[in-house]
Amino acid sequence: MERVEAELFTDGGNDAVVRLQGRNFPGVLIQGDTLSMLRSDVAELAELCATGDLEEARHVASLLHAHLEATLQRYTEALRSHGISRPF
Repeated sequence: MERVEAELFTDGGNDAVVRLQGRNFPGVLIQGDTLSMLRSDVAELAELCATGDLEEARHVASLLHAHLEATLQRYTEALRSHGISRPF
């Protein structure tokens, strides 16, 4: 394990926006339990599509989209508040 300094652009909670040394743009730190839940949600979505349950698949997809949209909004706001242009 290596200890490094990082710049913290938001509070240190889930989906923290941080920039590591040597990087031009910050990233989003996703906690392991959140990453696992996202993976499970995507697996559920794929299974629903495979079995043809499109109504439930749309529901799961909309929840995933809302979660990712909120994370992207938090990231974008953190960059804006620190005068950093978005990398996309």
